[in-house]
Amino acid sequence: MGKDFTSALRPAIVMTILFAALLGLAYPLAMTGIGQALFPHQANGSLIADAQGRVIGSEIVGQAFAADRYFQTRPSAAGKGYDGLASSGSNLGPAAQALVDRVKPDVDRRRHEGIAGPIPADLVTASGSGLDPDLSPAAALAQAPRVARARGIAWERVRALVAEQTEDSLFGVPHVNVLALNRALDSLASGSPSR
Repeated sequence: MGKDFTSALRPAIVMTILFAALLGLAYPLAMTGIGQALFPHQANGSLIADAQGRVIGSEIVGQAFAADRYFQTRPSAAGKGYDGLASSGSNLGPAAQALVDRVKPDVDRRRHEGIAGPIPADLVTASGSGLDPDLSPAAALAQAPRVARARGIAWERVRALVAEQTEDSLFGVPHVNVLALNRALDSLASGSPSR
């Protein structure tokens, strides 16, 4: 029995080492290399840099904007806010009192900012990942009067900028990338053409 056990154990160990090297080392390195060769911008996090080359954000990960002169993203449930290491939703159901308690201060803040009427849900609720970089056009337009007031520009120009920055997703749901919208606002203020 001892000889049968050792003769059966040897191929099992060899196959374990082979598959660990193949699937744990060779495959990830090959996929990383292909990603870097074919899609370097996306493989490196879709980072956006300013004119001086400093990274200011990512196209695909939300970040907090606190100043009134900027459009603000939806609340984040990821760690202390937009923490990529703690990406997750709140997992609170629509009838949960904890969700009501969490949303109420955001609703009050949006009312204080001057938003009247129905508040778009994405201004007061976190996304499933807690890192969503996009808003609905309605959520961006609800903030447009505050942004226009803070920047001293016409509300119609801000509304037009939101329309310019609105994109359709793969499934036809329109969205606005908040970082791109805020960069376009800064370009507008500096006199450069917005992209």
